[in-house]
Amino acid sequence: MTRDRGPLRLRRLDRMALATAAVTALSATASGCVVVHGEREVLPTATRAEAEKALRQFTAAYNRADAAFDRSLDAEYVTGALGAIDGARLKAGHTNHPGGNPQHKPLRLTDAKFTIPKKAGWPRWFVADAQGNKAGNSRWLLVFTRDGLDERWQVAYLTLVAPGTVPEFRKDRDGWAEAVPANSAELAVAPGEVSRSYTTYLKDGGKDFAAGPHTSEWRALRARNFSRPGLATQYIDEPLTNGDYAPLALRTADGGALVFFTTHHYQKQTAAAGASVPAPNRDVQALTTGEIKQSLTMEFVSNAVVLDPKRGSGGQQVSVLGRVQGLTSAQGG
Repeated sequence: MTRDRGPLRLRRLDRMALATAAVTALSATASGCVVVHGEREVLPTATRAEAEKALRQFTAAYNRADAAFDRSLDAEYVTGALGAIDGARLKAGHTNHPGGNPQHKPLRLTDAKFTIPKKAGWPRWFVADAQGNKAGNSRWLLVFTRDGLDERWQVAYLTLVAPGTVPEFRKDRDGWAEAVPANSAELAVAPGEVSRSYTTYLKDGGKDFAAGPHTSEWRALRARNFSRPGLATQYIDEPLTNGDYAPLALRTADGGALVFFTTHHYQKQTAAAGASVPAPNRDVQALTTGEIKQSLTMEFVSNAVVLDPKRGSGGQQVSVLGRVQGLTSAQGG
């Protein structure tokens, strides 16, 4: 059932090839002209002023879209997992409240801290860690990304974590952080494999992930819901790693990494003969196609952030710090 799709994925992949081929810098030397390829230079991915501006622009667009329940108002500022989750939320909201969001409360992000890696190639990206006025006392972690100098910064990942859980990052003497390659063999699980490892864990269990609400407790909840009188629930979990859903990782001070990644989930409820599927709420109904007779299949996108320890260190389990999941579509049957 793999459907690795995203609203901007194909367009972004095409642009990536063009951008990396086009960005070059020419420097004159005594012996002539030397071409220095922009995609090979190790540079900070953004200035601190650019990062602050990107956060302000995103927040303003997010508030406009949320107030109007109009996904077109922040579509240029989101991508990847957040684009899929936020787009579906706004679509459902508009269906149920075409005049706008009656419970709109403007998002305010304060005490923002920016972690900007120094790296070569595209995409360029950085992390903003801010205090939000929603979701209790959670810190909001936003990953901004772009694929070219002429492109707008977009938020690909948005996760919520408890205060004090964001680790210290390894930085050079100028304050720039270190991006970890997807295929790094220095970690307990390579960043590019975290999504696959997580979906395998959800299905089969194991010791790769530490116990918690997004691992052992989620598996236990699924087990309880698997079979109830008159209703069976099936789960399918898939990794989501391509294009705008690619994992991104920052080196922590202890040699591990903070990894952002995406997963894809399906939940199918099937009623026994003579029984019916529980009536879904209005937001689910707004995203459902087909008539709900004996079954309802719901599709979700989830983005999470984990601490991935250094290989060979004392603790080898990956810890999930936060996860945000959203329904993106549903099908009755």
